[in-house]
Amino acid sequence: MIPQPFTLPAHFTPATAPKETLDPAAPVWWFICDRAHLLTTTHTLISTDAKLFTGRLPQSPTLEALGLRSQRTQFLGYLNGQPCIAAELAEKSDLPENLTFQNLRSLHTILPDDLFAIAARAVQLITWDRTHQYCGHCATPMQQALTERAKRCPKCSLRQYPRLSPAVIMLIYKGEDILLARAPRFKAGMYSVLAGFVEPGESLEETVAREVKEEVGIAIKNIRYFGSQPWPFPDSLMVGFTAEYASGEIVPDPTEIEAAAWFHKSNLPPVPGELSIARKLIDWFAL
Repeated sequence: MIPQPFTLPAHFTPATAPKETLDPAAPVWWFICDRAHLLTTTHTLISTDAKLFTGRLPQSPTLEALGLRSQRTQFLGYLNGQPCIAAELAEKSDLPENLTFQNLRSLHTILPDDLFAIAARAVQLITWDRTHQYCGHCATPMQQALTERAKRCPKCSLRQYPRLSPAVIMLIYKGEDILLARAPRFKAGMYSVLAGFVEPGESLEETVAREVKEEVGIAIKNIRYFGSQPWPFPDSLMVGFTAEYASGEIVPDPTEIEAAAWFHKSNLPPVPGELSIARKLIDWFAL
């Protein structure tokens, strides 16, 4: 079983700054963040005066033209040649009636894939910008670096980059069975594949083997890379693998795993939604 090859999207070009001065009359995609929420447009229903979410992001040459003010921005790049900018609004900003914040997770099935991916990038970068205002060494206010996505301390020259927390997520199989587990925080009845964060000094493959052994007590073999997914809740990069059962009996770690078992691919319990790479791993094996 070999995962399908991944085709890189050709329509979005990341950039840390505009290639040239932005045309003051040309529209910009605005990815306006409030923690893990994104500002979107609405329509007002005349008959009920209720707001109907349209699933669209604001486009305008400036934030001021939308009636908004920002306290920080990050240039993201170009989508089909159109600039994309992430922003966080100034405190106590009043929203126009046609704009509202929506939880980023809820937008996955509404926004086109390219816009959702850029929105996830925007949320991570604005979070990093907001939480790294001062140097961690000397407490001097940080300055935005000019040539890369980083902040530089003008006093001691310390550089801080956007935080990224690598984690592995793995589908373990035995014949036509999949190993699935439940964590206490899951919805009732839901199972998923195993996952865990990379420790300093580990390779990704070593993390896969360690996490499986720690969480369910079995040994694995034939570890293979599957794919990856940015996960901006708040700053993870999920790196997917598949691996084959080698030996041992399932013994769940009671501090992390509520239950774990083998499930035939034709008879699976409730699993995560399509947003996650966990679901992509399961669907790849089961379908």
